[in-house]
Amino acid sequence: MMKMIHSYWAYLVLIILIIAAINALMGLTSKREFKDKDLRISLFALIVMHIQLLIGLGWYFMSPAYHSLKEIGVDTTNRLLAVEHPAMMILAIILVTVGWSTHKKQTTDEGKFKKIAIFYGVALLLVLSRIPWSQWLNL
Repeated sequence: MMKMIHSYWAYLVLIILIIAAINALMGLTSKREFKDKDLRISLFALIVMHIQLLIGLGWYFMSPAYHSLKEIGVDTTNRLLAVEHPAMMILAIILVTVGWSTHKKQTTDEGKFKKIAIFYGVALLLVLSRIPWSQWLNL
């Protein structure tokens, strides 16, 4: 059950993170004003990612991957699930959090969009690089 929740919530995380990164890039390139809508999209991405972290940590400590940590070096699937995926997702959440925090310190609309575009964009790449696609698409 927890794996299913984690997997389905990941769809929402991915969609919102893509929307937030694209919104920030579009705002930056079009030099438009940073409005409440832009703030809410970025904040929503931050919130759903943190919720996913909590769900993911719960699943991680209940999962077979956690209980087979001694076999990490042998099996690439176990290493992906037990080490690479959690590490990259935590790093992505840190980047989104830093992007959110630093955008608030910016005084220009361009600066706000730029911080969100960079940090959320890199976080998106990290998320995409370590999704266990073979398992995720077989739900």
